[in-house]
Amino acid sequence: MKKLYLMLLLLIGTGASLLAQQKFTINGHIRDKANGEGMIGATIYIPEISSGATTNVYGFYSITLPAGDYTLVFRSLGYVTLEQKISLNGNTKLEIELEEEKSTLEEVVVTGERVDANVKSMEMSVNKLEMKTIQRMPALLGEVDVIRSIQLLPGVSTVGEGASGFNVRGGGVDQNLILLDESPVYNSSHLFGFFSVFNPDAVKDVKLIKGGIPAQYGGRLSSLLDVRMKDGNSKELSGTGGVGTVSSRLSVEAPIIKDKSSFILAGRRSYADLFLKLSPDENLRENAAYFYDLSAKVNYKLNDRNTFYLSGYFGKDVFKFADLFKMSWGNYTSTIRWNHLFSERLFANFTGIYSNYDYLLGSNLSSQGFEWKSNIINWSPKVDLAYYLNTNNTLTFGASAIFYTFKPGDISVTSDSFFNAYQAPWQYGREYAAYVDNEQKIGTRLSLQYGLRVSAFDYQGPRTVYDYVGVTGQRKRPVNPRTFEKGESIAFYPNVEPRISANIATDNNSSIKASYNRMVQYIHLISNTTAASPLDIWQPSTNNIKPERADQWVLGYFRNFQDNRFETSVEGYYKTMSNQIDYINGAQLLLNDSLEGDLLYGKGRSYGLEFFAKKNTGALTGWISYTLSRSERQIEGINQGNWYRAKYDKTHNLSVVGIYELNERWSFSGNFTYSTGVVTTFPNARWEYEGITIPYNTNDVRNNFRVPAYHRLDLAATLQNKPRKNWDSNWVFSIYNVYARKNAYSIYFRQNADNPTNTEAVRLAILGIFVPAVTYNFNF
Repeated sequence: MKKLYLMLLLLIGTGASLLAQQKFTINGHIRDKANGEGMIGATIYIPEISSGATTNVYGFYSITLPAGDYTLVFRSLGYVTLEQKISLNGNTKLEIELEEEKSTLEEVVVTGERVDANVKSMEMSVNKLEMKTIQRMPALLGEVDVIRSIQLLPGVSTVGEGASGFNVRGGGVDQNLILLDESPVYNSSHLFGFFSVFNPDAVKDVKLIKGGIPAQYGGRLSSLLDVRMKDGNSKELSGTGGVGTVSSRLSVEAPIIKDKSSFILAGRRSYADLFLKLSPDENLRENAAYFYDLSAKVNYKLNDRNTFYLSGYFGKDVFKFADLFKMSWGNYTSTIRWNHLFSERLFANFTGIYSNYDYLLGSNLSSQGFEWKSNIINWSPKVDLAYYLNTNNTLTFGASAIFYTFKPGDISVTSDSFFNAYQAPWQYGREYAAYVDNEQKIGTRLSLQYGLRVSAFDYQGPRTVYDYVGVTGQRKRPVNPRTFEKGESIAFYPNVEPRISANIATDNNSSIKASYNRMVQYIHLISNTTAASPLDIWQPSTNNIKPERADQWVLGYFRNFQDNRFETSVEGYYKTMSNQIDYINGAQLLLNDSLEGDLLYGKGRSYGLEFFAKKNTGALTGWISYTLSRSERQIEGINQGNWYRAKYDKTHNLSVVGIYELNERWSFSGNFTYSTGVVTTFPNARWEYEGITIPYNTNDVRNNFRVPAYHRLDLAATLQNKPRKNWDSNWVFSIYNVYARKNAYSIYFRQNADNPTNTEAVRLAILGIFVPAVTYNFNF
């Protein structure tokens, strides 16, 4: 009996030991209690192991731990912290809802991220802006704008008002990958760059990544702008909207099946053309100038393991000047996604993407009637998986394919037009990629993220291709024609893109981060102007145009002060680029079947220091950013083969943003920005032809002069109306360019009207006045 008792104790002890060694998984979602939206970047902290996890872009988390008793602390800045004790003896699902904190005036915050995320996370060269912050900032004509807001961050610039897109760390506008719910957006601007295509009422999250880019992303050299739409309120009917100086907007979201399915529908339209129709001048009534966009999303939770999403964006700009001229461009995107949980640790996202960017140029004049249409269309299936191996390792991997169709120009004409109908040959390409990436914690001080992306581009027929011969720097002629059939490979470019980042915690409030990225870009924006325009064309890599490639090294120091009330950082970067594209003097870019003969190729480099300081809490919040940088190119056939400054090079770039909450009803904000003027090429001689003086440059220099420095102050005040039952509203009063600075967009040369023998320089300012605006916003 004694032996049996001892054996029983041994078995019990062995079982307890095995149970102690056994591991189980806790997983689920963290959502906003008010509307059911998944919370991106919310944290789960476990004091017993001094570690935890963060939610992904769908609000999902997974943690694997040995059996035992634990305290789980769920947090997101601006929300009430929730603690939950559990006894872990099996796989456990915890669906968490956090309640928004009813902040006093002293607790106003400018970010919804974890308070020490800038120090503790692996991310570097990353900026996130909450829509609540963007909506408080002064805006041109009262239009809250995502793109204009990120231009106030370090390392980001623009060539001026009326310029489409943005530049990051010395790169062109086409070197930024802009995603809306994972679908690429090829032109992010309305009204030639004055406003962005993103309706602020439909946007949930905005993240800009300039370095340390995970292996999941590729296809561009400079940055990733990841914009995520709201999923829709799954709790109750709600809406937001506004009436502004330029446009009005309205969004409605509601549950289809409470806590299971919901939708959001958001629309916006400008109305300058409606006022034109009221004009007594018949010619003015024939004109049009407006934009519109519509964003929609619906989701359905089938069960705990399967959720489906369908989202779309449809936007267009239209300009018309009677019958003389008409022009339009627009983006159409759609994304279908299936989130599937294979197990408590393996999360998958299957995505199908469609994107279509088109533009049209034409005239309705009887003798000159024509319409020129152009498109870039792509379809893309992709799969992304995340395996939460343990609390120290999160493995992500996946694959994607993009099927491109490029339509450079289809011209149709009226019966009596002197133009000829024409169709530029279509181009086709396929881009493939597969990646694996691991985020690993090594001890309490060191974290690594390392991965590998393997990509390839296949340029395909049907197409007749040529080689180009001639003198470098001059137009080359096509020779050696070869014809390829549909689907036949013309040129194939494989590439390996390694990525690695490191975070070394120096203490609880500071860290040193470093990263290396290789990025490859297979499609290119063909533009020889300082600022991109809607009529610029996208061109795939061909047998003559090689893929662009960049290698970027970044080193940064991050430190927080006063219990994360203040955060600061300094980052230095160095980037080299190969196969950069430039153009011969007098290049013909539009409807040119021999375009490749006008292109030149070379290398580039950019380097700089970025300083950032932000105050997160209190009545006064905001940030200061300063960038000291240089961006250069060396192209054979330009500037005698010497290095020259790229067209988006800016030595100094300073931004100051302040938001002051005076009381519960009044808040004030201001932006100040200063930057070195953009570079341009000035002539040193002139020649005359039939009495017309034409300035030109004799020594083959490029970008040898800068326009005057750019600086601007914007101010805004928000008056919160007294809330009514189920209705909140406010008035926003703003002034853009307060002191009416005539910032030079460009400088051009012409004959002096009084003395035609003299050539004069003329400054072109797009907005040389202060611009006031009033906007009424509401939500219900």
